[in-house]
Formats: sequence, C-alpha cells, structure tokens
Amino acid sequence: MSKQAFVALVTCFNDDETINYEATRAQVRRQVDAGNNIMCAGTNGDFSALTFEEKVRLTEEVADEVAGRVKVIVNAGMPATFETLKLAREFDRIGVDGIAVITPFFIACTQDGLIRHFSTIADAVETPVYLYDIPARTQNHIEPETARTLSRHGNIAGIKDSGGAKETLEAYLAVAKDVDGFEVYSGPDHLVLWALQNGAAGCISGLGNAMPTVLAGILNAFNAGDIAEAERQQAIYSAFRTDLYALGFAPAMVKRSLYLQDASVGASRQPALLPNSAQDAQIEDILRRYELI
Repeated sequence: MSKQAFVALVTCFNDDETINYEATRAQVRRQVDAGNNIMCAGTNGDFSALTFEEKVRLTEEVADEVAGRVKVIVNAGMPATFETLKLAREFDRIGVDGIAVITPFFIACTQDGLIRHFSTIADAVETPVYLYDIPARTQNHIEPETARTLSRHGNIAGIKDSGGAKETLEAYLAVAKDVDGFEVYSGPDHLVLWALQNGAAGCISGLGNAMPTVLAGILNAFNAGDIAEAERQQAIYSAFRTDLYALGFAPAMVKRSLYLQDASVGASRQPALLPNSAQDAQIEDILRRYELI
C-alpha cells in the first residue's frame, strides 16, 4: 500500500482576523495539485483560536474543495470530552476520511482518563478516529501501552505522533506491527523518510505548507522505490526545517514563511507572534536560498 503525506493546513485570516475561506480553499488546491492530502483544524491551522462554528464551516469548505480528490482528516480535540464529542459528530455528518483527536490540553489526564476520552469519541462516530499526541503543547502524553490498548478499539485507526522523539515513534510503530489496521503517521518533519522506512503509513507535516512539492517528492520517490531520490528530497526538507525553525516557534514560522510567498494567507489570530521586519528579512533569505520566492 502506498504511503501518504498529509499537510497540516494553515487557516487563512483576513486583516480583521475573520477566516478567509476563499484563501484557505486556494491553499487546499495548492496542496492537492502537489499531490498531498489535507489535515485541517490542526496545530498549524490555529485550531485553538477557532470557534466551534468556525471549525464546522472550515471543515465543510475544505471537504467541498477537495471533492474526494484526496483524503481529509480534521482535528476535533478539545480539553473536554463533551465538546470534542460534539465536534466529532459534526465532522462525521460532513463526511471526512478521518477524525484526529488531539490529547486534552490544560486538564491533566491519567492514562485511564485518556482511554475513556478517546474511546467515547470512537464509540460515537462512524468515521475512523486517529489519536494525536503532541505533549509539548498539551502536557498530556499517550503512552505506548495506552496506544496499544486503544488500537484494539474497532474504530481507532491509528495515531499521529508529534512528540519528536524517535523512541516514542518506534514504540508506536511496534504497536502497528502487532495490530492489523492500526496506522502510525509521523509528525516531525525531519523524520518523514525514516518513519516510512520503519513502517509508518505516512506523515502529517506542517512544513509542507511552505514546501509542498518537496514533501510530495519524498513520498513519491519512496513509493516508487527510489530511495536515493527520497533521501535527496528529505535532505532538502530537513535543512529547510533546521534553518526556518531556528528563528522561532515552528507553526508561526511556517505561517510567516507562507505569508511571504502568498500574503493572502494573512497573519494568525492574536496573541500569536506579531510580524517582525528583521525576522521577515531572515525568512526571506531562507526562502530565496531554497528557491521558494
């Protein structure tokens, strides 16, 4: 089975911080043209700054624009199971390919609490559910044994690992080897090829917003069995990541690098980082170096 790349799509905003749905649709088309699938309302999509109603409309707009050409996963995760469940049911109604559920944030959870949380969502929808682990942002981590327990649920299809530790990714991949139908998607941009070579079903990458064709190139080359070309593309991707992320908070740097390529994406909602002219000059230097502008 071919491995798949998803881009954790940015949400575009107008100057007054309302969502620019047409610009967001344009970004969807750009990714589809590159050959990438879409994850919306994730970390790079400013999901924590969006209202309930906006997430529902955003998902409707993205699903309509995609029109079945590629896959769409949408993040429903919120601190409370109650709201997560309400969102998941809306996404189930819209009809997407997967519902990601980021671990609750602000509320400290036990592993048993996480099992109840994810199981409740998976019980309530027909759309396959994907666990989403990003402990640096949520302070709640899905332990590998918890993932193993949840992998046996009939409607939990896999996990997105955005922890950044190769050891955790290896532990999740071990679960996938033991449990048929449980998929692992790698989040760290520098581990895309490594994850594919070690059994991941694909990746979900934020950096792909700024460099979609290189991300697609890694997957295309790997799927074609051209490992040398996949390594070449991964080296470009990793180097771009290192240079860009050295300047600040990764999602903010991705959004700003995309803004400097296409201003229609707008800035992010406050209190996100404000544009900085000196930093913009550094980002532009990087974009020129990688022939993105």
